[in-house]
Amino acid sequence: MKTLKDFNFENKKAIIRVDFNVPLNDKFEVTDTTRIQAAKSTIIDILEQGGSCVLMSHLGRPKGFQDEFSLKHIVKSVTDIIGCKVKFVEDCVGSKVEDAVANLESGEILLLENLRFYAEETKGDVAFAEKLSKFGDIYVNDAFGTAHRAHASTTIIAQFFEENKCFGNLLAREIESIDKVLNNSEKPVLAILGGAKVSSKITVIENILDKVDHLIIGGGMSFTFIKAKGGKIGNSICEDDKQDLALDILKQAKEKGVEVHIPVDVVAADDFSNDANTQVCDIDSIPDGWEGVDAGPKSREIFDEVVNKCKTILWNGPLGVFEMESFAAGTIALGHSIDKATKNGAFSLVGGGDSVAAVKQFGFADKVSYVSTGGGAMLEMLEGKSLPGIEAILK
Repeated sequence: MKTLKDFNFENKKAIIRVDFNVPLNDKFEVTDTTRIQAAKSTIIDILEQGGSCVLMSHLGRPKGFQDEFSLKHIVKSVTDIIGCKVKFVEDCVGSKVEDAVANLESGEILLLENLRFYAEETKGDVAFAEKLSKFGDIYVNDAFGTAHRAHASTTIIAQFFEENKCFGNLLAREIESIDKVLNNSEKPVLAILGGAKVSSKITVIENILDKVDHLIIGGGMSFTFIKAKGGKIGNSICEDDKQDLALDILKQAKEKGVEVHIPVDVVAADDFSNDANTQVCDIDSIPDGWEGVDAGPKSREIFDEVVNKCKTILWNGPLGVFEMESFAAGTIALGHSIDKATKNGAFSLVGGGDSVAAVKQFGFADKVSYVSTGGGAMLEMLEGKSLPGIEAILK
């Protein structure tokens, strides 16, 4: 696996695919700089060697050139975080960009305009990728969030660099962290899968059953399993057409010696609202008119015990509707359990949009071993799929 360490960037231009697809408020200010901060290490390493950086990214899903999706809005944030002036050019191909790149000196950074202003980017157009390739001596992919897309800047461009291509620090860490869970883990290994739907996690579960010792199934997807086993789940979320699949997963787990842990009690609410009336009840005896919205106190204790006897922990999906303060206790308790296990030497990897949002919201981001930056990309790796953006560098 080629990384920055395999190259000397002195007097070289690095064309770097970063993931600066960041949220903006109505004043076009960046409201979450995590993805920019994640790219800092790669950029600084190249600059310190005497190289220069040409940064390319997308922002949102524009239809042609739309000012609201221009990367000019994030230049100040990138400058502040990297700690040196970032130049910007209002296009990502063409003579304007060619001139800006030609005038770029060692130690300087140039940010190109939103790649997705051109439909050729998402189509994986070879000619478009070749134009982008002219702007660097070495291609660096540091955008894990888009590594599962075969786009021009994430995959196709790599073919124009033969040996002169590598992973940036962020993408290398992502690959290593997921590999540590799937292939080089210290046992016992625990996977915690939450969220609303079994259907979105089926292939993940099937792929990791051979690699884990314990599986915690929480959140909305747990009710499909409980109903399949004959429990009463009231008005709780449930995928009725996935009940047979849930039973099959439990059967497969048993055959492979994997211990499956499903909540035994829940906080139930009479309305999907932060102000709803609540009660704690057994998960298989939820009254009609009530729905499970969080893991109950007994479940939290059981999960704490499971987490703290494991040495490798993967967390993907919350245990309840944590966005509502009244239903966040289960997810927060799980965060504390993982924090404790990590302090005692466990390796903990958190990934997936909702889990990442939860660990940030409740202050656990620096208390786990690694927080993944790519939701869809991480899920596809956990499913055992090869990602085109990663394969393109390994070729």
